[in-house]
Amino acid sequence: MCAGRREVLLSSVRFSVIVPLYNRPDEIRELLESLTQQTVTDFEVIVVEDGSVQDAQDIVESFADRLDIHYFWKENERQGFTRNFGFERAKGDWMVVFDSDCLIPATYFEHVADFLERHPDVDVFGGPDAAHPSFTPIQKAISHSMTSFLTTGGIRGGEKQIGTYQPRSFNMGISRRAWEVSGGYRITVKGEDIEFSMRLIAHGLKSALIPEAIVFHKRRTDFRQFRKQVEFFGRARVNIRRFFPGSLRPLHWMPTVFLCYVLSLIPLLAYAFLFKGGWGALGALMAVVPFAVWHVSLGVEALFKTGDWRVAVLAPRAARIQLTSYGWGLLSEYLTVVVLKRRDSVIGEVLEVPPVSPTSPGS
Repeated sequence: MCAGRREVLLSSVRFSVIVPLYNRPDEIRELLESLTQQTVTDFEVIVVEDGSVQDAQDIVESFADRLDIHYFWKENERQGFTRNFGFERAKGDWMVVFDSDCLIPATYFEHVADFLERHPDVDVFGGPDAAHPSFTPIQKAISHSMTSFLTTGGIRGGEKQIGTYQPRSFNMGISRRAWEVSGGYRITVKGEDIEFSMRLIAHGLKSALIPEAIVFHKRRTDFRQFRKQVEFFGRARVNIRRFFPGSLRPLHWMPTVFLCYVLSLIPLLAYAFLFKGGWGALGALMAVVPFAVWHVSLGVEALFKTGDWRVAVLAPRAARIQLTSYGWGLLSEYLTVVVLKRRDSVIGEVLEVPPVSPTSPGS
């Protein structure tokens, strides 16, 4: 254990950390290093290598003197079923899932254990994500766009969210009872964590946000990767409606509305420049004002939050990418799968799990 670090042992709560891993040996090193700093030490770590070519066995095993750690390699099945693999081997009362690109603050398990001691009726929990000081300006801008009140942030990760709280798998914990009742992830990718959260709640299990249970989530390191990721998130939302009819709600279409608004600005600006003067041109220019105000507000908010002018410059671009890419992913998937019926939305095998009520649980 690290010298000078306060250790807190809680015999009444034991955690099993589950980390799916695919070709990211450097990321797992940083995650495990952060876990060695925990003030609560009563947890095991299960790293499941999901058919990686660049395996991290040596890196994981190098932490054996500092963590109760277990390494497994299996054939590639993607993240949902890989987490199930870890659940099946976990010994803890609580199973906590982290993504490999997360860093965990030292007091994470201390906050979680304290909350669970005070709320014994909770079976599912999650926490917000934030940007670590070591992140690049682009990573900080991406983190800001995903958590800002001016985008879609706060709906899922803030203290005041719309509907029943549905944690995501980069920072999620379930009790052993929740695992036994639910049977784990039903789909392996494409909204697997959303479907899992909704099904846990549909089983009548109580979920809770623990505001202090923050993780530092790297997400993506450049805008190209981020664009691809959030477009996939939009596509995944359409997949969920197969399992919970009625779960695709007007709220989820807001990024698509934003995309349509941005696209409409192109002919409006062309009209304003081609036909200078007149009320029509003025109206076209006025349509741009909300877009401009939104950009400036995002930049000011980012500067106030981070104190970094580079993040303030990049934040509006990150937010544009987030909303337009998600909006396009949802719209294109809906047209292809629901309207045109050209293909099935589900990717990968679907497991048979304990049935639940068909009622959609929250947003």
